[in-house]
Amino acid sequence: MSACRAVYPAAGRSGVGFDWHFRNRRTGSEEDEFESGNILNQNHRTAKMARVEGVLLIAGGALSTRKLAQYATLADPTEARTLIKRLNDIYDRCGTPFRIEQVAAGYQMLTRAEYTHWLDKLHHRQAELKLTPGQLETLAIVAYRQPIIRADIEAIRGVACVEMLKQLMDRGLVKIGGADDTLGRPHLYETTRLFLETFGLRSADDLPMYEKLSRKIAPATETPSSDAA
Repeated sequence: MSACRAVYPAAGRSGVGFDWHFRNRRTGSEEDEFESGNILNQNHRTAKMARVEGVLLIAGGALSTRKLAQYATLADPTEARTLIKRLNDIYDRCGTPFRIEQVAAGYQMLTRAEYTHWLDKLHHRQAELKLTPGQLETLAIVAYRQPIIRADIEAIRGVACVEMLKQLMDRGLVKIGGADDTLGRPHLYETTRLFLETFGLRSADDLPMYEKLSRKIAPATETPSSDAA
């Protein structure tokens, strides 16, 4: 009986990706999948599948199936989706710590959720994504109530949010998505594709308790200026 494991390239090597090997439990010998005639057919990885893996491993973000097909020299986006499914089937059978997930408008190689806490400590990823409580609160309001104007965000938070919104826009997590139809046509704020990729979401609908927390609030009313004649 064979067990599956991943062998990663040594540091400094130019190659990207990994080769699947199988270790025989009784003999302890190792056989390369592509050379052994005894490997289970369901775990066979083709050259196209290897190219898909390689592209996703170095992409640094989500790729659409069109881009993936282009970079991995596949026939079309449909073939890319088929190969992604086959690779995920292999990953599930072999118990790998990663999987190809649909994120935003594309696909990305991601670590399984059960390993995230350990890897965060190893790579200090939390430092890169660290947001202040005010930024997190503002981002959550935008995410659940988008598109939303600044006055409505401030009505929920109870404090001014100009600086918070600017910082979130500088981080690429929030953007101006248009203008509201109310007086003065204020900016409408919404989350970005980077927001979805950062938090591993396909869309805002994947946010926890989205249906309950995304209920619209009444538009904020402008307070007449005390300087008016």
